[in-house]
Amino acid sequence: MIQDFFHSFNIFSEQEIEDFAQLFEVRKVYKNEIFIQEGEKCKEIALIRSGIFRSYYISEEGKDSTYCFRFPNDLLASYSSFISGAPSVETMQAISDADLLILRKDKIDELVQNHPNWMKFLKIIAEQEYLELEKRFFQLQRDNAKQRYVTLLENQPNYIQEIPLQYLASYLGITQRHLSRIRKEISF
Repeated sequence: MIQDFFHSFNIFSEQEIEDFAQLFEVRKVYKNEIFIQEGEKCKEIALIRSGIFRSYYISEEGKDSTYCFRFPNDLLASYSSFISGAPSVETMQAISDADLLILRKDKIDELVQNHPNWMKFLKIIAEQEYLELEKRFFQLQRDNAKQRYVTLLENQPNYIQEIPLQYLASYLGITQRHLSRIRKEISF
């Protein structure tokens, strides 16, 4: 999986990819376990081999708001904390059992120093994160809840049934009752 991931960027040589693959650690994460807690500094990044994660924050009123899901083959990190060294403003929680491939920040910093292609790779990752954030922003501004649900269903049809309704409803910005009505309306 690591090899396929790095090959997809068309930046690294076979030998570089083999060398990088050795640096990843395998970690099992269980349902409801936290990958990064709000207030902690993010010192590692993960490639999700299996499982689903949600990113959420707690509002001043104590409300739990899910704003992002991560699926197999996605990267997982509190990205702003990872690049700035500041405490995370989000919590990332497994909503199913998961297998991760972990790379620590100190290893990445070392790779950047010794392998020029890592700067290109990190630039691409930063651009992808920005594009995803922009897409989500516009989705929230333009699309209604039903359209956002359909988009999620189209992009992740194999996993959407595994996401608890309260997290889906929170992600869509609606109540569970409204989500149930939307699900009844949609037939694929």
